[in-house]
Amino acid sequence: MTRPELRDEPFEPEVIESRVGFEGAVWNVLDERVRYGDGQIRRQYVAHTGAVAVVAIDDERRVLLIQQYRHPIRHRDWELPAGLLDVAGEDHLVAAQRELAEETDIVASQWEHLVSSWTTPGGNDEMIHLYLATGIATAPVSFAREDEEADIRVEWVPLQDAVGAVLAGRMHNGILTIGVLAAAARLGGRS
Repeated sequence: MTRPELRDEPFEPEVIESRVGFEGAVWNVLDERVRYGDGQIRRQYVAHTGAVAVVAIDDERRVLLIQQYRHPIRHRDWELPAGLLDVAGEDHLVAAQRELAEETDIVASQWEHLVSSWTTPGGNDEMIHLYLATGIATAPVSFAREDEEADIRVEWVPLQDAVGAVLAGRMHNGILTIGVLAAAARLGGRS
């Protein structure tokens, strides 16, 4: 017997009521009642714009990491260059290219979609699209950075060192974890 292909399955229960429970500057929290099984359930979740992230790999097989302050976790965590899909109608790849340049003053000549992931499906509807970027060069324009982005630390790290730090529990950012592990798997023995 052949096992069916593993994949997430869409499911659309009837939404009985949906309202904005909190309206925020960046995203809102929805409060919904849904018909489920023989009854109803009530759920609140962040209605997110979606996001992109970039696994930039240079010719020395180093990955570009950034470190910045994240208030909810009270840490300066290591991350991949990333950003919101907050420009109406913007293509995901174009958004990834924009975010890489804005956060790190880096551009890339080769791009490929790496993986997409829901970040926290029990609490928000954010889907993040990760891209592998190679053919690295310095951006022709430097961008002004504000707030947490004003003191971003940029570091080129051997990809295997980043994988090791993730697996040893020294770096905890979920998007970074997905990105470096997926890039290591995709690149395999490639130089």
